[in-house]
Amino acid sequence: MKKLALHWKIIIGMILGIIFGFIMNSVGGKNFVSDWISPFGTIFINLLKLIAVPLILASLIKGISDLKNISKIKAMGLRTISIYISTTLVAIIIGLSIVNMVKPGEGMPEATIEKIKTKYASAEGVSDKLAKASQHKESGPLQPLVDIFPSNIFKALGEAKMLQVIFFALFVGICLLLISEEKARPLVKFFDSLNEVVMKMVDLIMLFAPYAVFALMANVIIAFDDTEILLKLLNYALCVVGGLILMIGFYLILVSVYTKKSPLWFLKQISPAQLLAFSTSSSAATLPVTMERVEEHLGVDKEVSGFVLPVGATVNMDGTSLYQGIAAVFIMQVIWPDGLTFMNQLTIIATALLASIGSAAVPSAGMVMLVIVLESIGFPAELLPIGLALIFAVDRPLDMCRTVVNVTGDATVSMMVAKSLGKLHDPKPKEWDDNYEKVK
Repeated sequence: MKKLALHWKIIIGMILGIIFGFIMNSVGGKNFVSDWISPFGTIFINLLKLIAVPLILASLIKGISDLKNISKIKAMGLRTISIYISTTLVAIIIGLSIVNMVKPGEGMPEATIEKIKTKYASAEGVSDKLAKASQHKESGPLQPLVDIFPSNIFKALGEAKMLQVIFFALFVGICLLLISEEKARPLVKFFDSLNEVVMKMVDLIMLFAPYAVFALMANVIIAFDDTEILLKLLNYALCVVGGLILMIGFYLILVSVYTKKSPLWFLKQISPAQLLAFSTSSSAATLPVTMERVEEHLGVDKEVSGFVLPVGATVNMDGTSLYQGIAAVFIMQVIWPDGLTFMNQLTIIATALLASIGSAAVPSAGMVMLVIVLESIGFPAELLPIGLALIFAVDRPLDMCRTVVNVTGDATVSMMVAKSLGKLHDPKPKEWDDNYEKVK
């Protein structure tokens, strides 16, 4: 019998997890899920995070040293950043176009607004997002630039500060090019070997993925305790999901036109990373899987994927940017219609673009950046808790969806950059047991 493909196993795990979550909700089994099921999802995410930093370090240093030419680094960097900025602008424009045409915030019943305000305006999650946004705002305008340069690389590695790790890896890779090949060879071989070991870790961890996705989805379902509010926010949620689907369609056009690859083939190869992104809501946690799929299943050379994907997981947040545009206008439609001016919407485009670059690759970071987007257009401070409360109930499922777009965008751009540099080749997938027969 033909072995079931990984993406089908993950889909089955996801569906069973959703069904199990609804059953537990109906029989009062929330504590059982949180105590006995959810920890397996947490273990899986921890394992992915465990290997993310060494994978970035090894693949980026090895990739840069393999380029043999500093000018190639400049060319790859400029192409990567320019494409990321372009796709983010497209995402924001798509989001604003949809929310202005559909107008999901108009006509929302006052009773629903009051219920949402009572339930969520003072919730810990909303307060936490406002506090983080305030802390971000108080830092200087160049603080994001300062944060790129670590004072202690071991601290940066331990805290998984991705931009600092990327900077250090680039710095080491460039310095390896500037010393003699004979002296650089031992360190290059070490990082090449480390990269192979970590990629094998990805293969082994992915054997557990279907069961982990089951646990993660069951835990998500038991968190939904007010279906009435969810239904009232359905129009807003559909606007976000519709925009995200259009964005994925845009990526498929880029893949088809620029790289000359089949869009369906692309989706099939990247689907395990997309499904994990949906389950974990974290492009950083999904990064090791994204790199494995892009390198081994899409055919992107390591020197390209090792640079483009870690940078993308940190600065390319197309799904988040699209969501911020829709969420900001939706909130204004409901509680601040006077703010719906053309100039304010242009400000949203600019601020959402900058916010996406600074948005951390962790669950719900988009809501923190949304506060900054709203403040940039003069949104009344006293209404901010109510504004976040309006979308808080559906933020988690929408966060899952927009993370899929973030990961898909990273994979698309890596293929485009690889194609432009002649680094896109026929895929060579590896299995976890390729060398098992020799060592068992």
